[in-house]
Amino acid sequence: MIEGARLASVRWRMSYSRGHEKEIRRVWLSLCKKIETWIETLIFASRWLLAPFYLGLALALVVLLIHFTKEFVHVALHAFSATEAEAILGVLSLVDLALTGSLIVIVIFSGYENFVSRVDHSGHRDWPEWMGKIDFTALKLKLLSSIVAISAVQLLKQFMDVSKISDRDLFWYVTIHLVFVASSVLLALSDRIASSTESHVKPDTKHLPGKATE
Repeated sequence: MIEGARLASVRWRMSYSRGHEKEIRRVWLSLCKKIETWIETLIFASRWLLAPFYLGLALALVVLLIHFTKEFVHVALHAFSATEAEAILGVLSLVDLALTGSLIVIVIFSGYENFVSRVDHSGHRDWPEWMGKIDFTALKLKLLSSIVAISAVQLLKQFMDVSKISDRDLFWYVTIHLVFVASSVLLALSDRIASSTESHVKPDTKHLPGKATE
């Protein structure tokens, strides 16, 4: 009888120890899950740290507008006395500033919607169609396209005043422009190859088991 009581006591202690270990493990897993949730929430909320960057870019448009107005006034005041080349150079400067402003707008809207938060544009009738539809890949392509356009305008300005620029400077202008063009072409090709690869890897659901074929 005594041996039976001892055996029962040992079994009870073992079962209690196992239950205690399970409870400790459950509490530990619950604590780890809460910590993980807190960390993920903090990381997800850190995206709002980018908002001041985009606000600063929006204010940078004001700086560009000031320089655009200054250049426009300069071109307008010398419209009758300037030569054709000088007038074209002035207009190219305005185009350069306009392209830079457009580039900033693309970065602001696309970057904000891709990395910070969605913009509710249901109440805006004049909302451009491209806003909100540009993913990160399309954003890279548009950025490079805008940079190529700006570089082309700068190069054209140098060609319009080629007599005042050295061959070395002209060589570097052309080289840098070609680098931008090659980079945009390579990026477009890599994205096209990646998208075609994903379309080939994606299974055809029409011929999967359980799916009705037409």
